[in-house]
Amino acid sequence: MTRKTFLTIASVIALAVGTIAALFPMAILESKGVTPGAPVIVWIRQVGVAIVGVGLTSFLIRGHAPSATVRAFLLGNAAHQLMLAPIEVVAFHEGTITKLSGIVPNTVLHVLLATGFLFFASRERAESKEPRTS
Repeated sequence: MTRKTFLTIASVIALAVGTIAALFPMAILESKGVTPGAPVIVWIRQVGVAIVGVGLTSFLIRGHAPSATVRAFLLGNAAHQLMLAPIEVVAFHEGTITKLSGIVPNTVLHVLLATGFLFFASRERAESKEPRTS
């Protein structure tokens, strides 16, 4: 798989999930067994909009030439996915999220996306013509 293909797939996932979260926050919450309240719905919408932004950036950068900037973007996204992965697992363990089916797909997805972002970030330096600045 090429970096462009991976980022296309990642962007489609982010755009879909972000749009659903922003427009239909109750669907997200119900899938996890979370009792919604007004503040939680606002927060889910805000997170959805942020995910749309990440998806749009992934889509726009997918065809860029190898560079230190693209590598930084890939590493930032890998860190994002790795930090997200345990949050729902902990919430399930604590009883905040009550449906296992609401966390397994996300946790697997976060790990797979982090792996992809790290893989392509590692290849980015080898392909880049720019010198390392840090």
